[in-house]
Amino acid sequence: MAESCGMGAPNKEAAELNARIMYNISKIKNKLIIMSGKGGVGKTTVAVNLATGLADQGYKVGLMDVDIHGPNVPKMLGIEDRELELDDETLKPIKVSDNLSVLSMAFLLPDKDAPVIWRGAMKMQLIDQFLGDFNWGELDYLVVDLPPGTGDEPLSIAQKIPQAEAIIVSTPQDVALLDSRKSVSFARALKMPVLGIIENMSGFKCPHCSETIDLFKIGGGERTAKEMDVAFLGAVPVDPQMVIMGDSGNPVVKGNTDSAKAFMDIIKNIEDSRN
Repeated sequence: MAESCGMGAPNKEAAELNARIMYNISKIKNKLIIMSGKGGVGKTTVAVNLATGLADQGYKVGLMDVDIHGPNVPKMLGIEDRELELDDETLKPIKVSDNLSVLSMAFLLPDKDAPVIWRGAMKMQLIDQFLGDFNWGELDYLVVDLPPGTGDEPLSIAQKIPQAEAIIVSTPQDVALLDSRKSVSFARALKMPVLGIIENMSGFKCPHCSETIDLFKIGGGERTAKEMDVAFLGAVPVDPQMVIMGDSGNPVVKGNTDSAKAFMDIIKNIEDSRN
């Protein structure tokens, strides 16, 4: 009897947390999971700019940074020094603007240089808490920035967020495209619809002569999308302003560059896919 009672409390807590997760998710219309097969392709940059662009279009947007070991979203939005607050005994994500709220492991670290030395179980627990213990409110879009690969965090998110759609970010070179194909196969294995592929770092326009230079090739993302029978959402060129504005906490989608236009075209394609 004692053993049975001892097991009951954790099971009850888990059931209550799952119920809160399902309730919170039920208030979110669209869930976009930003994935990449490998690191260094600009996945977080894409997630931040899509979330910001959607919010600027008037949508209520939540941005959840699940890259637990490398939480860079707050830096790119200029909110590194913000602290989570308890409002009416309810935890709430950080409000960036009237339409954009953000949650990240970075807000829980004692300082910016602190590493996260966690095993899988602890990371899964944090994801559950992000989804169940924080009040996201009613959202038009939840954008989830995942770490690269197909490990614990992508698997947990895929299982915890029903009706989520994957957006795969890749660069044009073959080694990145090989891994992006694995991400498409991963999503399909988990019955997660793939909304499409974005090709990042797709060509560079010389600021002096305006000629386009194929630094990392070009067109591989669109070709892969066609081969994998998924939509191609668009290509984002290499843009020095993206680095400058991202480091200053001002996403490039707010600017007036070719990359900003590319992100807005991608957002239009996402909007069109809702109809």
